[in-house]
Amino acid sequence: MVDEIAAGRALGVDLPDLSGLDWVAVRSPAAASVLPLVTDLGPGETEVLALALEVPGAVAILDDGLARQAAKITGIPVIGTLGLLLEAKRSGLVEALEPLLDHLDALGFRVSASTRAAVLDLAGERAGI
Repeated sequence: MVDEIAAGRALGVDLPDLSGLDWVAVRSPAAASVLPLVTDLGPGETEVLALALEVPGAVAILDDGLARQAAKITGIPVIGTLGLLLEAKRSGLVEALEPLLDHLDALGFRVSASTRAAVLDLAGERAGI
């Protein structure tokens, strides 16, 4: 996961430098081999799942469908990026989701129009509808 963020930063994508965030603890799994062999998972998804298995009470942040299936099989609770953003709004950590969704869209994170509308509805950001 850290490598994926570093690669994006090297390409000029506006991503944070994780070493500068005091609330982020970068950690590698002790043994990624604890997962069943799923050859189509990327290294980031594999690391997330392996760490979630090692850390009691962990919730994996996954958007990839295959990774979510692997999490379900192994009993790992999952939340997606949009669910995480909704929780951040509900907790008062972010004021509005719409600009964040716009930014994600600019980065290539695709969300259907109906899903976007539903998220904004849940966030209370679609007035008059």
